[in-house]
Amino acid sequence: MEDKKENAHDENTCQWCAVDFSGEEEPLQKKKKIIQGGISALLLTFGLICEFILSQYLLAQASFVLVVAISGREIIEKGLKTLFINKRVGINFLITIAALGAFLIGHGEEGAAVMFLFFIAESLEDYAADRARRSVKELLKLTPETAKVKRDGKEVELHVHEVKVGDVVVVRPGEKIPLDGKVIEGASSVNQAPITGESIPVEKKIGDEVYAGTINQEGYLEIEVSKRSEEGILSKIARMVEEAEKKKSKTEAFIERFARRYTPIVILLAVLVAVIPTVFLGLPGSVWIYRALILLVVSCPCALAISTPVSMVSAITGATRKGVLIKGSSYLEELNRVKAVAFDKTGTLTEGKLQVSDVLSLAYLSKNEILSLAASIEFHSEHPIARAIFKEAESKGIKLQRVKNFKAIPGKGISAEIDGKTYYVGARNLFSDLSIKLPEEKITRFEREGKTTVFIAEGKRIIGAIAVRDKIRDSSFGVISELKKIGIRTEMITGDNEDTARAIAEELGIDEYHAQLLPEDKVKIVDRLMAKFGSMAMVGDGVNDAPSLARASVGIAMGAIGSDVALETADIALMQDDLSKISYLIYLAKKTSRVVKQNVYAAIIIKSSFAILAVLGLINLWVAVAIGDMGLSLGVIVNALRLTKVKKGKGSKVVKD
Repeated sequence: MEDKKENAHDENTCQWCAVDFSGEEEPLQKKKKIIQGGISALLLTFGLICEFILSQYLLAQASFVLVVAISGREIIEKGLKTLFINKRVGINFLITIAALGAFLIGHGEEGAAVMFLFFIAESLEDYAADRARRSVKELLKLTPETAKVKRDGKEVELHVHEVKVGDVVVVRPGEKIPLDGKVIEGASSVNQAPITGESIPVEKKIGDEVYAGTINQEGYLEIEVSKRSEEGILSKIARMVEEAEKKKSKTEAFIERFARRYTPIVILLAVLVAVIPTVFLGLPGSVWIYRALILLVVSCPCALAISTPVSMVSAITGATRKGVLIKGSSYLEELNRVKAVAFDKTGTLTEGKLQVSDVLSLAYLSKNEILSLAASIEFHSEHPIARAIFKEAESKGIKLQRVKNFKAIPGKGISAEIDGKTYYVGARNLFSDLSIKLPEEKITRFEREGKTTVFIAEGKRIIGAIAVRDKIRDSSFGVISELKKIGIRTEMITGDNEDTARAIAEELGIDEYHAQLLPEDKVKIVDRLMAKFGSMAMVGDGVNDAPSLARASVGIAMGAIGSDVALETADIALMQDDLSKISYLIYLAKKTSRVVKQNVYAAIIIKSSFAILAVLGLINLWVAVAIGDMGLSLGVIVNALRLTKVKKGKGSKVVKD
């Protein structure tokens, strides 16, 4: 009966309500550990006082046994379970042997200390992992549990899981937006920092998309829900962060395999240290068994085992808070090896929005008059060039003129009458058909600069020209410059024409460009770059670039906040259109690599040094645990947690690793 109830509950509960946050401890479990640690510390102190001050040996030993029972119960259980069920010798079993051996040779205080200090080390490791992964739970907490829904002219407060696609939710100033959707009433500025990492509010009006967990600043909004709670951007990010932290890099996998083989070798060495001097050389057994126990403790690969994963998790978590979603530590590790970066043009290096760059008067009219004529005629057109011309006129406060006999000429341009005169606005092919001569030198110059030219004619005479181009992102210049400074080759792969591609590449200082490419052609270029450089990254907008993003060593999607394809396809997703995050990523990857190396080298050098000192009898169990094990583990954790604070980004200089 209980099983059926549980199943029924599972069926009616959103997966995010019942999710296991990567083994994240409940508050009760944390309290239990604090109590265990506190009681163990008091008992250990009491035992030491009894043994060394009051000379109450039996009472002292009883206290030490209680310390082991309280702080070491789970450690002993894990050690035995790993040995008998998994048929593997683990770290916990090493500590169990060391503690038991210490009691058997009359060093109960050190056996208790070994167990207690290892308990503290394990607790610190759990805390570090919990802190690094806490971002998943924090992300989900950003979404309100309830939403105000309009039903039959009234507002009804419902749990977000009860809200359906198509429902209209009401969000007032200062409230969090409960679900992804589209604004259908009102206007406001919305703080999207929880998703994009940027604190500057974004203006939202009717027709604009908004996202769960973002904060409505000052206006009243009515939002039509487009995605259920578990399908929203925030839930996807949380799910992917959780999955990313479970994926191991090559370094992590190697160290894990190494630790498994290393532990049995350490036990064998400890046995040899205990047996050879006593059996074959006739030296005191208690001395060499004690040294063997110290060797066991100091050789525990705790610090080595956690050196890489805690660093990777810290880096991934820190990046998530800055609006950069890294789907696994293997991609962060791969990014450190990247020798070339290929960029899509439209929507990546450029904003994907046309704007007027030049207005030329070729007759008696001023530039503003040319712009007024063109904007008036283009006003009713939905073509991107027409929209760019109208927007330019609007920004300059230019008034539109009354237009008559408007006529669209498909694929060529428009004709219309203004004040009884016939005007034509269009591309080269329109005027070829009308046998109107064009100023070829102007066309050549604009084409060489990657611009598209629209001409304006009055009757049979050209009176003006307007050039438009896709605006280069301000951040593109800095990113290309920084990548070149650290020796990373930059290439642009685009479906745009040769002239436009060349002009953009020259202006940005890109090493090489490839134009007029279909999606399958882009994949071939990516393959060629990978063959040449070994590892390369592809940066695109996540839609038409999906095949090349998937093929690259590391695929980085721009502006993934609005693209499901980007979130699914890319290895790394920039949640906003900020190319400066590329330099932050490179810096983070290199810094993470350095921190991992520091942790691994420190673990190997210190462990090896302490192992030699243990065999020579120059250290005791206390020092072995406090410095060689717990101290080293704590140092590794603190060093790794620095990665959550990396702030390199816009305008920063990336230092060569």
